[in-house]
Amino acid sequence: MEKLIAQIKQGKVWPFPGGIHPPGQKTISTAQAITRLPLPDKLVVPLKQHIGANGKLLVEKGQQVLKGQALTKPVANWSVPIHAPTSGVITDICQMPSAHPSALPELSVIIEPDGQDNWCTLTPVPSPNLLSHDQLIDIIHDRGIAGMGGAGFPTYIKADSRKAIEYLIVNAVECEPYITADDMLMREHANGIVAGIEIMQQLLTPTLTIVGIEDNKPEAIAAMQAAAEHNDKIIIQTVPTIYPSGGEKQLIKLLTNKEVPSGGIPADIGVLVQNVGTLFAVNQAVFEGKPLIERVITVTGNTIHKPGNVWALLGTEIKHLLDCQGFSPVPQQRVVMGGPMMGFTLPTVRIGVVKTTNCILAPDHNELAEPGPEKACIRCSACADACPASLLPQQLQWFAKSKEYDKLKEHNLFDCIECGACAYVCPSEIPLVQYYRVAKVEIKEQQAEQVKAERAKERFELRKLRLEREQEARQNRHKRKPATEKSADEKQKIADALARVKNKPAKDDDKSAVAAAIARAKAKKQQQDTTLEPDNSEVALERAARKEQARKYKEQKAASDDAPAQQDDKKSAVAAAIARAKAKKAAQAAELENDNSENETAASTPADDKKAAVAAAIARAKAKKAAQAKQATSVENDDAESEATATSPTDDKKAAVAAAIARAKAKKAAQAASEENSDAESETAATSPTDDKKAAVAAAIARAKAKKAAQAASEESSNAESESSATTPTDDKKAAVAAAIARAKAKKAAQAEQAASVASDDSQSKSASTAINETVNAEDKPEQTAQDKKKAAVAAAIARAKAKKLQQEGSDK
Repeated sequence: MEKLIAQIKQGKVWPFPGGIHPPGQKTISTAQAITRLPLPDKLVVPLKQHIGANGKLLVEKGQQVLKGQALTKPVANWSVPIHAPTSGVITDICQMPSAHPSALPELSVIIEPDGQDNWCTLTPVPSPNLLSHDQLIDIIHDRGIAGMGGAGFPTYIKADSRKAIEYLIVNAVECEPYITADDMLMREHANGIVAGIEIMQQLLTPTLTIVGIEDNKPEAIAAMQAAAEHNDKIIIQTVPTIYPSGGEKQLIKLLTNKEVPSGGIPADIGVLVQNVGTLFAVNQAVFEGKPLIERVITVTGNTIHKPGNVWALLGTEIKHLLDCQGFSPVPQQRVVMGGPMMGFTLPTVRIGVVKTTNCILAPDHNELAEPGPEKACIRCSACADACPASLLPQQLQWFAKSKEYDKLKEHNLFDCIECGACAYVCPSEIPLVQYYRVAKVEIKEQQAEQVKAERAKERFELRKLRLEREQEARQNRHKRKPATEKSADEKQKIADALARVKNKPAKDDDKSAVAAAIARAKAKKQQQDTTLEPDNSEVALERAARKEQARKYKEQKAASDDAPAQQDDKKSAVAAAIARAKAKKAAQAAELENDNSENETAASTPADDKKAAVAAAIARAKAKKAAQAKQATSVENDDAESEATATSPTDDKKAAVAAAIARAKAKKAAQAASEENSDAESETAATSPTDDKKAAVAAAIARAKAKKAAQAASEESSNAESESSATTPTDDKKAAVAAAIARAKAKKAAQAEQAASVASDDSQSKSASTAINETVNAEDKPEQTAQDKKKAAVAAAIARAKAKKLQQEGSDK
């Protein structure tokens, strides 16, 4: 450190990277001394003229104020008050355009000066070395002192640094072209600046104070050396003229060879920087008691007839400054607040001067031309060579355009001091600084939103924990406290009491009362010591017994279901045998009846032939009607049986009975057909060998029908018997299938028999009609022979026998 101090005292400086040499244009405004402007018609004083929060408003509309009276009161950190620049009346408190490139409206106090310029009561301090550290800080704070070099950082924050400061650097470089406010202030008020430096030395106790001045200000250098001659801790250091040597980090590098870390502040390396204008304001605040209400401003440009530096009250409109200096505007005139490198064009000249305003530039078109259209980057690297912060301007510009904020942070965007050197050397005329400013604002807004979200999350988690604690507390209040086990002494006392009660002589009633009390005490003790649990053993035993009973019942039911099935099979076989016997008996009875009828027919006289013919016709009609009824009945029975089989295939008993009935009907039909055939043949042969042609035709038709019916019946019977014999009593499903097949075949045989009966009926009806006609003819012709009468009687007997058999078959089926 001693070696560094020795090098500094020897006047050594260390260069910083980059930098440019624009035209200075400073001599235009240094030809005359600083002048004081006349009072304006009105003052527009914004409440926010520094970095930090606004103060609380202390005045109201229509109120009379004095010069130096506080208009606001600081209520938060980094907040400084605003004071009335002159005496007058507050005409309004409203939103007015701000001294910012956006010209966003800010709350402002509008004062109409009364021309008297009356001061409020001031409290100067002639001997600040007698004041404590906190008292000096309060004076600086209450007087509204803020950084006047451009940032507007509250001075009391810097002066109250908690970190050790080794080097106090006074920034008197003023490197930007056209601006000469600090130069003229040092020329005319060097003693006041040195007095302010000494106050800061008292507050910070630095090892060394270095005043950096560019070598293009010889008058200022001489004035400062003369003023600081008595203080050996103040060194006036001359630095080369290069832009932007007035930047905080660049000046520290020039004078101390130290570098501020990325994202850090000078106090981190033991350095603090103050502007000469700020130090002069500190001097006035302490020694004169004046608040910060005015400052030196450079008014220059080719359109200004009287360029120079003026003392301007804060809140003075820019228009008033220009008019006082002889402003002659040109078409599309630009007015810039600040210098040509870091300044910005004002949207209106009705904006008031603030604490950070150091220059008003009114150039013509030749002096400061409008920038041309932006062209594509040619990757010439001129911007990177000129950057004093060793950044990559072209890369930052690409990231800013694509809004890649994370990459901007990685490339140290916030190390950019917005000096404009990159845009000054860019051949494509790309407004690089504008991209950086927009990106910085967007990143700050994004960070603010993240902070809000994190705070909201933190509040939510705290609220959740609080609710959980409250819920747990509520649950604990309703819980019963566990019973505390009694100590050995208490148990012993209880045992002794019980023993005394037992041993005490008493009457029977007393003994019973004592016994009841003892029982109650024991029961209560058991309830406290142990927790009774329900005994479910009896319920479990009852449930097991019920399950065993249900299992046995299922087994018995299954056995009983098998026995009736076997009994049903036996019963069905017996029923089938009985049906066959009845059918055989009915066939024999029918045979005897046919024999009797034939005998009666043979014994009848020829006189009954006409009646016999009529009876035969009637019998044939009845037989035909009975056959039709039988067919309908068989169809209905078959449908009913098929539906019963489909609906209940498991009904074994009904299936067996149906099979037996079908077999009996088939056998009976076969016997009847064979008997009818033999009877018809015998009767026909017995009538007469000389039967006529009609009788022969009728006999042949009858034989064919009988033969066909016999064959169908025999086939049906054989099939039914074979199927029934193949069916075992235990195979219930096969028996049901066999029964269904038998019913189908029986139905088919019935249909065939019906067709045969219809044909025979037709022939019989013809024969009957022929017989009737012959009978009628016989009546008409009495000379009919006996042989013809005999043939008619035989035919009538045959017809009656057939009709009677058909009726029997219909009734049986």
